[in-house]
Amino acid sequence: MSITKEAELIGMKKISEVVATTLKLMREYAQIGMSTKELDDYGAGLLKNHGAKSAPYETYGFPGYSCISVNHEAAHGIPSRKKILKEGDLINIDVSAELNGFWSDNGCSFILGKDINHHQKLVDASKNILRKAIANIRGGVKIADIGHLIESEAKKSGFKVLKNLAGHGVGKSLHEAPEDILNYRVKSNQERFRKNTTVAIETFISTQSNLAVELDDGWTLVGNKGGYVAQHEHTILITDQNPIILTQSNEIWN
Repeated sequence: MSITKEAELIGMKKISEVVATTLKLMREYAQIGMSTKELDDYGAGLLKNHGAKSAPYETYGFPGYSCISVNHEAAHGIPSRKKILKEGDLINIDVSAELNGFWSDNGCSFILGKDINHHQKLVDASKNILRKAIANIRGGVKIADIGHLIESEAKKSGFKVLKNLAGHGVGKSLHEAPEDILNYRVKSNQERFRKNTTVAIETFISTQSNLAVELDDGWTLVGNKGGYVAQHEHTILITDQNPIILTQSNEIWN
């Protein structure tokens, strides 16, 4: 979305604050022994209290209000009463919503309780790579160059990237141009980030896989070669200097 007037910036700030706060509170609310459906219901209540509508539920008919992926699930995990959270689980929560015609998106991976399964290195890599990627985005920077940075940093940390999941433009809808802000470089892509536009930048850092594949439920994505995936995501406003991180209050870097 291109921001052309103050009202649009205010609108994007409002919905970004809602999804960011919802993500933060859901992360804090998650407990051992809780079902992912219970966690999703809590998040749904937070969005409703702000007058916001869940983007995946409203837009795609997703069977939940946020995507909650656990352990081997890479993305789009369906909340379920049968899925009970355990000590050391690698959890990803992705919250996106609409308010007054504006849309925003953010997500994070974290470990529940003690890191008994040794996922912290993966989670930290995903967070740190997102931070570095965003710090290098300006109006005029090639999208492919940021993809190269993400993949290069992942390799330095001993990980891979998922090549068929990507960040995207966001604002007037959940997914809009540019539609593929990939985690690797496509040399033929000469598209550049544009000043005063809003985009969702996200990392998909993987231990073994390089592609996400869909399960029979029609939603849940897992790695094509197994392993684990960590994702972190911010919605940002691109400027000619450092981007403005609209979802900063999710505190995923704290």
